[in-house]
Amino acid sequence: MRIAVGGYHLEASTYNPQLSRAEDFRILRGKELLDAPAFAFLREFPAQFLPTFFARAVPGAPMARQTYEDFKSEFLQRLGDCGTIDGLYLCMHGGSFVEGMEDAEGDFIAAARDLVGPGCPISVSYDLHGNLSQRIVDCIDLFTAYRTAPHIDTEETLRRAVSMLVRAIETGVTPKLCWAPIPVVLQGERTVTTAEPARSLYGRLGPIQAANPDIWDAALMVGFVWADEPRVTAAALMTGTDRAAMEREAANLAKGYWDAREQFAFGSRTGSVEDCVRWAMESSTGPVFLSDSGDNVTAGGAGDRVDLLRALLDAKAEGVIVAGIMDRQATEGAYLAGVNATFHVILGYSLVPTGLEAVEAEARVIALFDTASRDEREAVLDIGGISVVVTARRKPFITLADFVRLGLDPNEARIIVVKLGYLFPELAPLANPAIMALSHGIVDQFPERLPRSRTRVPTFPFQRDFSYAPEVFWSKRSTD
Repeated sequence: MRIAVGGYHLEASTYNPQLSRAEDFRILRGKELLDAPAFAFLREFPAQFLPTFFARAVPGAPMARQTYEDFKSEFLQRLGDCGTIDGLYLCMHGGSFVEGMEDAEGDFIAAARDLVGPGCPISVSYDLHGNLSQRIVDCIDLFTAYRTAPHIDTEETLRRAVSMLVRAIETGVTPKLCWAPIPVVLQGERTVTTAEPARSLYGRLGPIQAANPDIWDAALMVGFVWADEPRVTAAALMTGTDRAAMEREAANLAKGYWDAREQFAFGSRTGSVEDCVRWAMESSTGPVFLSDSGDNVTAGGAGDRVDLLRALLDAKAEGVIVAGIMDRQATEGAYLAGVNATFHVILGYSLVPTGLEAVEAEARVIALFDTASRDEREAVLDIGGISVVVTARRKPFITLADFVRLGLDPNEARIIVVKLGYLFPELAPLANPAIMALSHGIVDQFPERLPRSRTRVPTFPFQRDFSYAPEVFWSKRSTD
């Protein structure tokens, strides 16, 4: 079996005014792709995998149009160079947005289909926070998505996508694909799969497959709420050969999600910036992890807001780590000053025109991250007794190593501010407790506060007074 592998992975808030460019991605070409740990599992399959092009970035801004066109062009060139193939596996996120374009994944996948022709099966894996369209469904044969949030089943999901593709090639059976869009778009922080009702809804996927071996895969998509475009929607999808069972289960799953729409709730204590700062300071236990959810870098936030830092300074909080704030100028200033030196810093200056008060202070440099790349620079500053990490580019702090390499020990802090929503698995056990500030920003936890002009109407929660009955749509390739 000759199977080509490629794709791209970006979650982008359409409210982010910046643009993601090539330098914001980690790009794997050719053998680099097969050697990457994320794709090591491919060696277990009885196939020759032909690597093409794969790019992945931290969630953030829409992709610059030229960057996207360059990526697509290189992918198609390398895919064409593979010659005759038996199948194509596309590793995608599904939540991207490209400057001046809607349904970027649809454009990318349609271009791949045009190149490989109608006889080549295509299997796609997605993040459950990705968005779909009929165009995408019409171009592919097999689909699967993450079943956990926080995501702890990434490799398992990629493995499912490849396993189905190998099965299709070996048996000569090309399965069918159907989906049921659900007019609900919710935040990832309300749909964590460790809490109800998402836990039970996602718990149905495995049993659906177990009860009917002719359903190869069942998927449930939350969608990406911080994208304002027509394809934004939750959805239930089925891959398999039993049309009646697939249609029934897709409709039932979609109805279950719709019926539970009002039950989804935040998985941690939430409140205003002021309330959360007060609760954190009053806590008798620690460390308190305080999420700046409106500026959540892992959802596309810019990572540059200083709302929580300002509130903590005003409250004269002690034992605080703020990790981190994206500010290239402040980071460069720290490197110029050197460790133990003091320099004048203004954080949040780019946001002043919006009315947000900047933080202006004398800062002492505590530590610098040893790196040869100016883009990867990070510094720890002491500002008013608070340890503030500043970074040259957007960066989520989601592992212990992110802190330790800067000489910071989360266990010794009273309060730790992170630019996240829900906590990632390595940090969650440390939180004692975890609270989430419903702060403003381009990934506002109240998406109703953000302008929307392209999202389909009606869609919950932007509209609430409407009814819904599931309708199942088949891929064009399933009906040809």
